[in-house]
Amino acid sequence: MKLSDLRSPQGANKDRKRVGRGHGSGHVKTAGRGMKGQKSRTGGGIPARFQGGQTPIQQQLPYKRGFTNIWSTRYNEVNLSQLNAAAIEDGTQITPELLLELGIVRDPNKHIKILGNGEISRPFGISAHKVSEGARQKIEAAGGTVTLIEVAEQPRRSKGRTEAPVRARAARLSNSADQA
Repeated sequence: MKLSDLRSPQGANKDRKRVGRGHGSGHVKTAGRGMKGQKSRTGGGIPARFQGGQTPIQQQLPYKRGFTNIWSTRYNEVNLSQLNAAAIEDGTQITPELLLELGIVRDPNKHIKILGNGEISRPFGISAHKVSEGARQKIEAAGGTVTLIEVAEQPRRSKGRTEAPVRARAARLSNSADQA
């Protein structure tokens, strides 16, 4: 056997369709596209996501692409290890403003949640919106105090509407009823 004797097995290589090349090609009149219809026309064809005209699933189910609950409370999570590493004096009252100033927290609009990852060796007074139970125990064991910040709950109105336009509309309706 020599290198020149090597051949591909029978049927491994298949000639491509040579459409539009006369009767001998075997693909003459319709060029393998069938008779009529959208896919037989030049420029025809449909996108892979097309579902026969029904509303596509990516429009039906927005949460398939990702969903953000606009009513959820977002938190800046701060671990005890971050507080222990920061250059803060003993007995200092740690507030969200101080955390922002130190660069531990970046977003001032989010609430602060203290988590118990790491150890704390110095006594701090901590004011935060939420504190995990493990973090509270470690802070109090080190001689510190925990104060929860109370925040008034925002009314849930759709599309950013406030109460003022609703009251104004009610006033207009009552005025028109008085005139009638």
